[in-house]
Amino acid sequence: MIPLLDYVLVSIILFGIGIYGLVSKGNALRLLFAVEIVINSANLNLVAFSRYLNPTNLDGQTFALFSIAVAAAEAAVGLGIIMVTFRLNKEVDVFKLRKLRH
Repeated sequence: MIPLLDYVLVSIILFGIGIYGLVSKGNALRLLFAVEIVINSANLNLVAFSRYLNPTNLDGQTFALFSIAVAAAEAAVGLGIIMVTFRLNKEVDVFKLRKLRH
């Protein structure tokens, strides 16, 4: 069995990559992907700790599945907003966008 520390280290690396993507990039699609990476980091922690602390209880897996569903809805809404923004302004750089209504 893989030790819990390995899962936590992978989760920390994913979280760091996601935060770096949020801080350094201005492209809206990259920001959306970075948020998804951070959410997946949290899901990995939920499942790993649930498995190691109480193997018969499936609460961590249940919360992770709920989180995946919420993240999918967030990605769909975010992508819709990004598409409308691109149609109106011909770019998706969030630092150059000052308003969402044209």
